[in-house]
Amino acid sequence: MGRIGVIGGGLMGSGIAEVCARAGSSVVIHEINAEAAESALGRIQKSLARAVERGKLDDEERDEILGRIDISTDLSDQADRQLVIEAATENESLKKEIFSDLDRVLGPDAIIASNTSSIPITRLAAATGRPGQVVGLHFFNPVPVMALVELVTTVLTDDATAESAAAYAKSLGKTVIRAKDRAGFIVNMLLIPYMIGAVRMYEAGFASAEDIDAGMRLGANHPMGPLELTDFVGIDTTKYVADVLFEEFKDPAYASPPILTRMVEAGLLGRKSGRGFYRYD
Repeated sequence: MGRIGVIGGGLMGSGIAEVCARAGSSVVIHEINAEAAESALGRIQKSLARAVERGKLDDEERDEILGRIDISTDLSDQADRQLVIEAATENESLKKEIFSDLDRVLGPDAIIASNTSSIPITRLAAATGRPGQVVGLHFFNPVPVMALVELVTTVLTDDATAESAAAYAKSLGKTVIRAKDRAGFIVNMLLIPYMIGAVRMYEAGFASAEDIDAGMRLGANHPMGPLELTDFVGIDTTKYVADVLFEEFKDPAYASPPILTRMVEAGLLGRKSGRGFYRYD
């Protein structure tokens, strides 16, 4: 698959577009307006500039990669894409609308994938007339660095679709792990209770954010403590994923603590807002 579409050029979408273009694919990024599209391209340019500074790319390679990326605000520009990866905001109704629109625009053989970190893929596939050609391709942030992709298949996914999606993800240099379709897949089903447990510990005043994070960094050799990680992922995203998991399993381990709700209501979303469990300049 040499023609790839990416819906949404935020942190995840721009990263996905970059790794696809680095692997030699032609990529069209769709955004809601020209300003957002230019911001997506700017993120990729900055990422590639850092790679040049570190000696991982030369100027000619950077220019070739950028030459394979186009930005667009017209969904019909996705019409010739063989694989389109949706990387919009983690909102089920929005994703369903995107999947429905893509189903009308794309050719009959195209595969539609979602980068969702929590929403069951069957719900998104149901918004299309091609549920056999829908999968989850869950990349991890930062996409150019993180080696993992979760491939999520539903009871309706065609074997050929799953194999094509897995082969393409591997061609990007990623390790592919496979999960059946249930909320949270593999990583977030294990990760979210860990993060929520740290939030509850902090909320109860049992320990400071700094000590909780230092304990897991130095005691368990994690690169980031759980509250640092929550800020990095986004407090709103963490809460949303926890809510999806709790809705699916009704397990108290996934129940979002009140402090997460209050922080989201206050606009304290972590790194992206400048303040969460920590302050960021």
